[in-house]
Amino acid sequence: MPHVELHGSAYEYDDVPGDPALAPLLFLHEGLGSVGLWRGFHRRIAAATGRRAVAYSRLGHGFSDLPPAKRSLTFMHDEAAHVVPALADALGLGAPVLVGHSDGASIALLHAARADAAAPVSGLVVLAPHVFVEQLGLDGIAAAREAYTEGDLRARMARHHRDVDVTFWSWNDVWLDPDFRDWDIRPELPGIGCPVLAVQGEVDQYGSMAHVEAVRDAATGPVQLLTLRCGHSPHLEVAEPTERAVAEFIRALP
Repeated sequence: MPHVELHGSAYEYDDVPGDPALAPLLFLHEGLGSVGLWRGFHRRIAAATGRRAVAYSRLGHGFSDLPPAKRSLTFMHDEAAHVVPALADALGLGAPVLVGHSDGASIALLHAARADAAAPVSGLVVLAPHVFVEQLGLDGIAAAREAYTEGDLRARMARHHRDVDVTFWSWNDVWLDPDFRDWDIRPELPGIGCPVLAVQGEVDQYGSMAHVEAVRDAATGPVQLLTLRCGHSPHLEVAEPTERAVAEFIRALP
């Protein structure tokens, strides 16, 4: 897989060609994800919409470089403010449609909320986003820690990441840090003026409907909500209705 250098570090990415007249898609993965762990979702959406699609792995994920320092509690804000615009510029994405899952959806929201003439956004698809710290989510993250230390999660993850311990603990330690409990991006959501599709599973172990409802209530642009009978990964658990809804939303964008 090719790599692009940003701020002195190499990021792996997959670049699917599409119609240059249409805004491309930029996919931002979940907290333990990577390019490969989209399981081809970005390629299927590219095929369904005729658009170029780029998926990349954040530092410490997949086979991107390892992060140069311990991840800070502001990592999602930092990714939205610095990495996403640098990547879009380096790959010539112009004003992309952002498609994010979980932590990647939160990063997409943050980037769209601050998007300006220097880093415009054409649309936003968020799958199971987080907009504040909820006890339900913390319970799910604590359960993931137990599965990693006592179960088979580490072995399953190790096939997909350069350094599986860096990937897991960089995510888990931040979310379970007591100082992270005050993380809340709801005050920033009114900055989102582009069209949004927000998808939430009814039995998501990491978050309730309150997150997508907050996006609907605060964003200044049009927001569509889609609730599906699934857990935290609609694009993998109920792939057909998720892909149909995402493709229809993207095809309808101006």
